[in-house]
Amino acid sequence: MKITLRLFATLRAYSPPGAKNGEIEYEVAEGTTPRQVIEQLGIPMNIASLVMIDGRHQTASEVEKRVLMEGQTLAIAPPIAGG
Repeated sequence: MKITLRLFATLRAYSPPGAKNGEIEYEVAEGTTPRQVIEQLGIPMNIASLVMIDGRHQTASEVEKRVLMEGQTLAIAPPIAGG
């Protein structure tokens, strides 16, 4: 099944081939969780600090257990610093 994957800032370096500006239509198996996608891409969990599905922030538990559905958008961003 296909989802839209969006990687932001420094995480764009982990984009799969064919991604443009950190975004790609990405094929995943049914039953895949956000954590599994993060692991597939080789992104260290400690830098995948903001995970959203369809614009909604996911808790650590949801990243582990929530199953992605066809057509959803998974967005992943690194820690954000400001001042």
